[in-house]
Amino acid sequence: MKTFFGCDCFCCQELMPVGVNSPVRAFESVRGQPIIFDSIKGSHMRDIDGNDYIDYVGSWGPAIIGHADDEVLAALAATMKKGTSFGAPCLLENQLAEMVIAAVPSIEMVRFVNSGTEACMGVLRLARAYTNKQKIIKCEGCYHGHADAFLVKAGSGVATLGLPDSPGVPKAATSDTLTSPYNDIETVKELFNTNKGEIAAVILEPVVGNSGFVTPKPGFLNFLREITKQNDSLLIFNEVMTRFRLAY
Repeated sequence: MKTFFGCDCFCCQELMPVGVNSPVRAFESVRGQPIIFDSIKGSHMRDIDGNDYIDYVGSWGPAIIGHADDEVLAALAATMKKGTSFGAPCLLENQLAEMVIAAVPSIEMVRFVNSGTEACMGVLRLARAYTNKQKIIKCEGCYHGHADAFLVKAGSGVATLGLPDSPGVPKAATSDTLTSPYNDIETVKELFNTNKGEIAAVILEPVVGNSGFVTPKPGFLNFLREITKQNDSLLIFNEVMTRFRLAY
């Protein structure tokens, strides 16, 4: 039986699909085997065989000051002595809410959730309830979690047919999802014109991080703000990967 990185290959894939807990970490497409890590400090990682690596990923963004920072660890240890989960309101979540509201002028209230998928599911439902409209526009290549309505394949056929991008997603779940290439003003205009009064919201990553690093062209985000206002639609920025990571 083949082993790698101190871990039994057959065992890993018996426990988890392709040996990982996220498709992002799968090695099938690049014909490799997952590296099993043991520890990390600052920007340096070590696998279970003792090999050292420099981390350029930062746990996909959250580790903005490096891993296992001594000051952070001390604060965590002190906090965990009070309990790890209350299942009820606590002082720290209120303090965190105040910090977020103070940092972002447009935010008046916040609700914390456990994942980007949850946030996007909630905001989609909120947008539809608030506008009393059903359709949304998402940009091709932008990832908004694995809720059915967001799993729409990029391409001109999908923009008109709303075809699902993932097996197991019913066509009805994506029939109200329209797609436009990122930075494409004309396509967004056309979608609004052909779906007059039906679009609840436009949702996108302000800086695309899930299909390469793609920045908005000058005026693109401003255009989206104006066209959504003109059509009584909402503009939703999914900033899981940008807010507080690109800048405070």
